[in-house]
Amino acid sequence: MKRRNFIQKSSAAAALLTVGGLGLESFAKKTSKQITILHTNDTHSHIEPFDINHHNYPNMGGVARRATLVENIRKENPNTLLLDAGDIFQGTPYFNYYGGEIEFKLMSMLKYDAATIGNHDFDNGIDGLYAQLPNAKFDFVSSNYNFKNTVLDTHVKPYKIFNKSDIKIGVFGIGIELKGLVDNKLYKETKYLNPVEIAQDMSRILKEDEQCDLIICLSHLGYHYTEKHSKIDDLTLASKTKNIDLIIGGHTHTFLPKPTVTKNSAGENVLVNQVGCYGLNVGRVDFHFDSDKNITSKGKSIIV
Repeated sequence: MKRRNFIQKSSAAAALLTVGGLGLESFAKKTSKQITILHTNDTHSHIEPFDINHHNYPNMGGVARRATLVENIRKENPNTLLLDAGDIFQGTPYFNYYGGEIEFKLMSMLKYDAATIGNHDFDNGIDGLYAQLPNAKFDFVSSNYNFKNTVLDTHVKPYKIFNKSDIKIGVFGIGIELKGLVDNKLYKETKYLNPVEIAQDMSRILKEDEQCDLIICLSHLGYHYTEKHSKIDDLTLASKTKNIDLIIGGHTHTFLPKPTVTKNSAGENVLVNQVGCYGLNVGRVDFHFDSDKNITSKGKSIIV
């Protein structure tokens, strides 16, 4: 698969009438800073490209291609973060034989900045996940799994803050309820906390206490469920919270050609994105800040 086709490109932007009393012309003349967010989800231990004769994904994917893509984008814009929304483990013999060692080492070579935890990341048990953490040279963030009384206590952060060209970026993680998806012997005493309540608390802390300019949620809840399901999904999370600029999703293997623009509880735009599975796509979202750090969905330029 040619690299230019590896990421589907499209754009989503809303009209901006005024920003701080200034028209579009004045806004455009201000000094702009660009923050690029690259992201994956549900890679499921897929290290190599699919076979050339695969019926759905012939010769597609592969970590080597992803590495080249990420390297080129970082050269284009050093203010880039690389994030993952969980389910790194399970899906090929690489995981069966090496238990996640290769996945974490390769992600470290690609210089991932942070990841959250998916349900399949417990497939070797919480002890198996813990055993592989030394191979991960990046942080795991998860705010609604209480790991007290488990080996992961203090090893997973609720959020992490990055600073790129004086733009403060807060990233926090939200996980799906494990009961019914994962044998409780595998996650042991991990406690699941309400994702909406925790997400609202995290976004408040990052916005008000930490004074972040950009807030990103790494979610493994799933993009959208029908009304008969009582599960919280990313679109629901967006609608019931505020202060989150971007929700990067996973779990449902949803291929979105571009981020969905939806409204939060305050009526402001939120971007929700997910890029399928198996490392077939990499999401790209570009945020632009003017000299006053004005950024809302009104002024965003998104390329996926």
